[in-house]
Amino acid sequence: MDDETFLNTTADTLFALPGVTAVALGGSRAQGTARPDSDWDLAIYYRGTFAPAALTAVGWPGHVSELGDWGGGVFNGGAWLTIDNRRVDVHYRDLDVVDTQLRAAEAGRFDIEPLAFHLAGIPTYLLVAELALNRTLRGPLPHPTYPNLLRRNAPHIWSTHAHMTLDYAAANHAPHGRLTLCAGQIATAATCFAHAILAARAEWITNEKTLLARAGLTAVDQIIESLTPAPRSLHTAIESARTLCASGLENICDGEGMRSPDAT
Repeated sequence: MDDETFLNTTADTLFALPGVTAVALGGSRAQGTARPDSDWDLAIYYRGTFAPAALTAVGWPGHVSELGDWGGGVFNGGAWLTIDNRRVDVHYRDLDVVDTQLRAAEAGRFDIEPLAFHLAGIPTYLLVAELALNRTLRGPLPHPTYPNLLRRNAPHIWSTHAHMTLDYAAANHAPHGRLTLCAGQIATAATCFAHAILAARAEWITNEKTLLARAGLTAVDQIIESLTPAPRSLHTAIESARTLCASGLENICDGEGMRSPDAT
């Protein structure tokens, strides 16, 4: 079965599940950056209720989660399946939650939720980013542009998280030679700064895989490589990371004439 036939057949099956009102293709397959071995990311949108048992009943091999099994936040569950010898991820998307996060993003508001495999957590506007970037296969879905108020507020929120993380590492881990904890907090802060930079550029992103590269912050790798347990080494690395990342954000904000929300 060729890719387009596979995609149409799979989308038809998902769209026929009780409660599903739309199906979208996401990830690298939607954005034209897929490798031959890339998996297929599909989102099923429902309003009100969705029973994962209906997806299990289709009979595709793999694991189907219950609603809320992936943390209970905006990323509320899904399935890892094999369909026609292809790896397929299916994500559940509650349209009531999507609508709420779309309105919040338009007002410049969002939360940051923990999610497995993500250093900085995920912004709740990830759901809006998916609408903007994904390819709708079945049913109606909006395709929003990047909200001006989100572009104005998000860089300040993300960079504040980053600075606080580095401040904590400098005060509480570096003096005691806690290399692993310092390395982790430098990486987390860099990821937060990268989110800030992309938000300042009004660029959507849906995961952390290419986040540092897109933000121009891969030089953090050399800072991590330089770490030793010596307190002075750790403190120097923390401040080097701060300078590198903050300057990357400042260059964008200055060039765009942007200000933080509390600026006068």
